[in-house]
Amino acid sequence: MTMIQALNSALDNMMERDPNVLTFGEDVGYFGGVFKVTEHLQKKYGAKRCFDAPINENGIAGVAIGMAAYGLRPVIEIQFADYMYPAYDQLVSEAARLRYRSAGDFTAPLTVRMPYGGGIRGGQTHSQSPEALFTHVAGLKTVIPSTPYDAKGLLISCIEEDDPVIFMEPKRIYNGPFDGFHDRQVSPWSKHAASEVPEGYYKIPLGKANIVREGEAVTVLAYGTMVHVALAAAEEAGIDAEVIDLRTLVPVDNETIEASISKTGRCVIVHEATRTSGYGAELSAMIQERCFYKLEAPIQRVTGYDTPYPHSLEWEYFPTPPRIIKAMRRVMEA
Repeated sequence: MTMIQALNSALDNMMERDPNVLTFGEDVGYFGGVFKVTEHLQKKYGAKRCFDAPINENGIAGVAIGMAAYGLRPVIEIQFADYMYPAYDQLVSEAARLRYRSAGDFTAPLTVRMPYGGGIRGGQTHSQSPEALFTHVAGLKTVIPSTPYDAKGLLISCIEEDDPVIFMEPKRIYNGPFDGFHDRQVSPWSKHAASEVPEGYYKIPLGKANIVREGEAVTVLAYGTMVHVALAAAEEAGIDAEVIDLRTLVPVDNETIEASISKTGRCVIVHEATRTSGYGAELSAMIQERCFYKLEAPIQRVTGYDTPYPHSLEWEYFPTPPRIIKAMRRVMEA
């Protein structure tokens, strides 16, 4: 399956298993979503469980929070992560605080799906990576998959959570891993877009990172599309790098990170979002607190630039294998 197909399968599995699961958002129903993640679900489960919403993200989130407090398990789609700002107040002020404010009488088993990041030349209003805005909010979990297999298993876990989860989907790899993605002259979509994903129900626990490449020289932390970029960099440079796919940003798997850095003594953090106050800064602080005496060199961050997202220059904006290789060599030479 591609990631799109895997996400569709996750929703299908959960809607079949649990009548309280429903999904809605802009173009989610009859059309099946702009990226076709919800395709055929309205036909199979009816317009009361898969339906379209007005162009009103604040309203979509507010209605979903009410549904969740009532006992349903809504999965809403914010069509692009860039559109989530009108809904931000509902998610921060209501969903994230509901359990605490009600002393546990109410919860918000709500999953918020949103495609994020660049790769489709969508420009400033369709390409942002705002994950740090959610990881800062107590009461929200934040999840970002990097493979179709993980996407399905993680989404099922999110839907079964009793608290709100932000589920961010890297649309640059919606249709498969990249083939020559670090070369602007090569089509970014892989010729081998499918990967093995079971059709049935399975879960991947939240808060557990995945070591996708073992190594001894340097630890590289990444998530989403950047996992594939980091792997390409390690292979291209021939560096014995250990690449860790975080998968869940909150809660983050501190134990796996700490164990890896205790082994390598070096760390490079990669994310597509802008550098200042990005999630890499939180990772860096945590590593300094937990692993200071294990470090052999300063932590390096390879990120997007502190600029508005460029339209025509998005491939210059992305972290690339050459930039990651430079950072890995810098920490290894220190």
